[in-house]
Amino acid sequence: MSDLLTRDRLMFKQKTKIIEVSQHYKIKDEEGNDVGEIVQENQSALKKFVRILGDVDQYMTHTLSVYDSAGAKVVELTRPRKFVKSKVIVKDGSGGEVGQIVQQNVFGKIRFDLEDTSGQSLGMIKAENWRAWNFSIVDPTDREIGRITKQWEGLARTMFTTADHYMLEVDPSVQGKLRLFAIASASAIDLALKQDSRGLS
Repeated sequence: MSDLLTRDRLMFKQKTKIIEVSQHYKIKDEEGNDVGEIVQENQSALKKFVRILGDVDQYMTHTLSVYDSAGAKVVELTRPRKFVKSKVIVKDGSGGEVGQIVQQNVFGKIRFDLEDTSGQSLGMIKAENWRAWNFSIVDPTDREIGRITKQWEGLARTMFTTADHYMLEVDPSVQGKLRLFAIASASAIDLALKQDSRGLS
């Protein structure tokens, strides 16, 4: 099992770019050591060029892969093209589908269902405010098992770049598929909600 799935606190730090058409996050532990990364994959040169020109991202499929420090793929996330609400398909490191993260609403506090491949609920991701910056991850009994918190990156970075930083905290008791979904959730937030604000528009 990847060491990423045994850590209870992880920081996701997005690479600073003025214009972003390819996402890249460094994953760090509590001491600031690099323990993995998230990279955007399956992008052609034409796709990148089109994304620079305007707001077309919601009509495109996007894939993010999470790798540990040894270079092993831990999670793969694919968001198909969307019109209003996002759905993110979650696969494990070997490419086997484990479920979906499904957006339930577009107004108010955003919520996502965590579902396995049979549609069974594994829990939810719930925004704590309407700006969708901080999230609570809960199990099917509504017990909080994790949190995703956006970190303040400074005024200049906020105004002039696309970079986002997130802290993921997971209850040590969480294991198995729900632990994998917790790691996926921190990556899926940007993919589901922030991906469309790219390019020059």
